[in-house]
Amino acid sequence: MGSNLDHVLLSTAYFPPIEYFYILIKSSEVSIEIHDTYKKQTYRNRCNIYSPNGKQTLSIPVTKIEGNRSKTKDIIISKYSNWKINHWRSLETAYNSSAFFLYYKDDIKDLIMQNVDKLVEFNYTILQYLTTVLGIKSDIKLSESYLKPTNVLIDLREQFNSKLNTNHLSHQKYFQVFNNKYGFIPNLSILDLIFNEGPNSHNYLSSLIHF
Repeated sequence: MGSNLDHVLLSTAYFPPIEYFYILIKSSEVSIEIHDTYKKQTYRNRCNIYSPNGKQTLSIPVTKIEGNRSKTKDIIISKYSNWKINHWRSLETAYNSSAFFLYYKDDIKDLIMQNVDKLVEFNYTILQYLTTVLGIKSDIKLSESYLKPTNVLIDLREQFNSKLNTNHLSHQKYFQVFNNKYGFIPNLSILDLIFNEGPNSHNYLSSLIHF
């Protein structure tokens, strides 16, 4: 996957991992699948950050209207929880001393606090902001129906699994706030890269090697 890609199919994700953005930066066209059956314990509603206690998972509580048959497009964000406040406080604790936290914090807080019911809409707003910050020019759209892979449509919907902690990149180390305690942790949420590397994040993503 070292060369540029044409049309890629991805799942929706909450502040996706670094590898997700490597795919975006390599792709000219991206479809975000929202008509698939929703799966638990994926990046669809969670992300991993580097906390004072090591890797920490932030998870959005959701409601599945039709139980295990629910489509991703129909997943509702729960309103009966303080998860937004808890996620923001966790990010403050983790990254307040990082080099670029002050620069991005207001925008990130606004994204977390946005008043949106559907998970896919919530994630898509976040993705639009992040691609702008990272200078990613891919044409990214939500799918209008369930898509099947073809010769020109590369299916990477199952590429990212938070439970299995999949990683297909050779990550160069960059400074992380707590690396003196737990060492370098690769492929965390893109927030870890942005807060620590700021404007250099695009160059970092471009330099990664897929294996």
